[in-house]
Amino acid sequence: MTQLDAEDTRVEGRVKWFDPVKGFGFVIAETGGPDILLHANVLRNFGQSSVADGAKVEITIQRTERGVQATEVLRIEPPEGTDAAPLADFEDVDAAAMREAVLEPARVKWFDKAKGFGFANVFGKSEDVFIHIEVLRRSGLADLQPGEALAIRVIDGKRGRMAMEVNAWETALPR
Repeated sequence: MTQLDAEDTRVEGRVKWFDPVKGFGFVIAETGGPDILLHANVLRNFGQSSVADGAKVEITIQRTERGVQATEVLRIEPPEGTDAAPLADFEDVDAAAMREAVLEPARVKWFDKAKGFGFANVFGKSEDVFIHIEVLRRSGLADLQPGEALAIRVIDGKRGRMAMEVNAWETALPR
């Protein structure tokens, strides 16, 4: 593959779709133009194994003989309108407790996208933390893989300990 541009260009856009099973997806630049290939390896270098459709992204791109492709993910924001209505699971949770929840290091135990939920374990704690797919989507993610490192905000909810925010571990670290 021959590079046509001497340097990578920064672009903001929205994820058109991303399929972790296929290992790629596409981004549509805010300025228009052809779809931009987003390969799973580029996303993994950012610390995520998936990204939600409609998520806003800032990426660097490279134009090649085979088209435009992302070379680095710089930022991911959840899709617009994902925090409009509160989840029923959080209705009875104290608002102060939600604001005070700290990021905790965790690892995915399992997640089933078809079922719409899964569990993680916070390092040093034995109880499972419930992760709802809607919380995942509102966090800008579409799926989780067993063993994936996360930084999550956890509260005590109707179902026990529940994640109210999910971040890839690498993106939660101060830079």
